[in-house]
Amino acid sequence: MSTTQTPLPPVVDADTWRRELDALRVREKAATRELDAIAAQRRRLPMVELPDYTLVGADGPVSLSEIFGEHRQLIVYNHMWTDGNEWQCPGCTGFTSQFTRLDFLERYYDARFVIVTNGPIDEALAYRDRVGNRMTWFSSADSTFGADMDAGPNEGFGVNVFLRDGDTVYRTWHTNGRGTERMSQLQGLVDLLPYGRQEEWEDSPAGWPQHGTYDQGMGSKEIAALYGAGS
Repeated sequence: MSTTQTPLPPVVDADTWRRELDALRVREKAATRELDAIAAQRRRLPMVELPDYTLVGADGPVSLSEIFGEHRQLIVYNHMWTDGNEWQCPGCTGFTSQFTRLDFLERYYDARFVIVTNGPIDEALAYRDRVGNRMTWFSSADSTFGADMDAGPNEGFGVNVFLRDGDTVYRTWHTNGRGTERMSQLQGLVDLLPYGRQEEWEDSPAGWPQHGTYDQGMGSKEIAALYGAGS
């Protein structure tokens, strides 16, 4: 007997469950192969040469080519920002709070992953500490870098990928919106759950718990309480 008023998936025998799972697995494997093909096409994209922008980090001005450190490849998350706000975009704050161990990327894949925001560096670093973010932050407040990378002031967020050859930097890939979801641990895990994300846009059985797309989830203040300097 159910102990909740929330509808449940149908209960079947083990053989029926296995058949249904096997049928789903066909689609899952097809999706995996398609993602492999997309990645192969991504590796064949042309690239565009960039000027060597000057950004600002914790230690002062730094050129874009210097942000790579010893590596040839760079991933940049362009974090949404509103000057003077105590709490910045909860989506960006939550997304970037997931990346706590980037040594694997640097050690084995010759790449670095950093945050660039249009906010002033002093505010950005203070916010990083407030919410317990462990990534390296840079400011493009005095540069056109954010706008040129499709994430200028009041334009939202995005992910850009760069390749360095000597001191010359090239832009190789960009995405924004839901294009960033494949990099998220959270969505990948939640999509495995019987009730999914519980957001109103999802195709779910009748009666499944659902709420507005932006009505639920951890806010920036909650993230700070869990992981920030005062936690």
